[in-house]
Amino acid sequence: MAMSKEELKKLACEAIDKNRDKIIALGESIFAEPELGYKEFKTAEKVKKVFDELGIEYKDGIAITGVVAPLKGKESKLKVAVMGELDAVVAPEHRCADKTTGAAHSCGHNAQVASVIGVAYALKTTGIMDELYGDVVLQAVPAEEYVEIEYRSGIRDEGKISFLGGKQEFIKLGVMDDIDMMLMQHAWTDDMIQCGATYNGFVGKLVRYIGREAHAAGAPHLGINALNAANVGLVAIGLIRETFQEKDRIRVHPIITKGGNLVNVVPNDVRIETYVRGSNFPAIIDASAKVTRAFKGGGDAIGAQTVVKNLPGYMPLAVNAELGKIVGDNAVALIGADKVDFGGEAVSGSTDAGDISQIMPTVHAHVGGAKGIAHSSDYEFTDPEFSYIVSSKMLAMSVIDLLADGAEVGLSVKNNFKAPMTKEEYLKHWEDVVNN
Repeated sequence: MAMSKEELKKLACEAIDKNRDKIIALGESIFAEPELGYKEFKTAEKVKKVFDELGIEYKDGIAITGVVAPLKGKESKLKVAVMGELDAVVAPEHRCADKTTGAAHSCGHNAQVASVIGVAYALKTTGIMDELYGDVVLQAVPAEEYVEIEYRSGIRDEGKISFLGGKQEFIKLGVMDDIDMMLMQHAWTDDMIQCGATYNGFVGKLVRYIGREAHAAGAPHLGINALNAANVGLVAIGLIRETFQEKDRIRVHPIITKGGNLVNVVPNDVRIETYVRGSNFPAIIDASAKVTRAFKGGGDAIGAQTVVKNLPGYMPLAVNAELGKIVGDNAVALIGADKVDFGGEAVSGSTDAGDISQIMPTVHAHVGGAKGIAHSSDYEFTDPEFSYIVSSKMLAMSVIDLLADGAEVGLSVKNNFKAPMTKEEYLKHWEDVVNN
């Protein structure tokens, strides 16, 4: 006799509790050994080790470091991805920062990977998959943090990747072609679970000012100062900010990654990385054109050559309301209604989960348990039960809701979803952005 959803959820939660220490230990181990995007080899090995121990077959080396593990259900009416991100951000002053790269898990991706492993324990060790009418694909994905832009642009030029973000690369490589919907969670610095937060999208830019060297004290008149050109360009960006409308949540935050060679030589090679973020792509494209114009104006004013290279950034995140309610209802069952927000805030940051949300139903829930400022040296996990265990249960329970009872709920979510883009339209969109 088939088990009810509630019986299956109880079984899943018991399996997660039984493996609680292993799940937390994995999350903490990843936190202690952070790696930057497309370089997460140690982290991927930790994921594969657990899959090996559980007898789960997987494919690795996808988008350089990605790992994908499909679990077959009783029937295959639907396919649900449960996703976690492998990479860290840069926060060199963090106590666990990598001394060479400055990488630190100051955005909590270690908890994402732990929750994917928690779902693996729930589904693989219990026989629950034999009660589900769809398949589950566990995905450990590289490179969500959009850092080391020049490095990634270089390996993109070499043909090793097409996109700077790992989920985007999964789309391009066809990993998501047979996936119907995606579930994931993201660590958050409060004691709530949010199920409907939206995120900005953005375009990436690499800017290079090319001037002419000369002795900085003896003959500066013979040079063309690329750093001065950059300063003019950055000031110009500051002066056009008043043209950005509040409703579009535009954010532009450049950094100079190279400011010259020697202090007594007129700088002839200055480089800048930046994003142009916004809540919708028409506004992003408009702001991006203004920012490019400002950068080029700096070069024109000083007489330097200005090279602006547009790069595919991320799409705005639109959480699917039906999926959000399913996840939220399970969060309520775990921690109570007073701790669950079915709406969520409008986040000015970005995630490549936004790209997934353009082609399939997606939820990117926020789960509390961390403290400190994200992307900073004081970010810590203070409630591992919440961050690692509750998140694992929430995702496993949501999978059961979607795929039990003939996958009726999951099929409803799929059939009600109207994708903003096809895969082909999505890829063409980024091609157009890069070429403009």
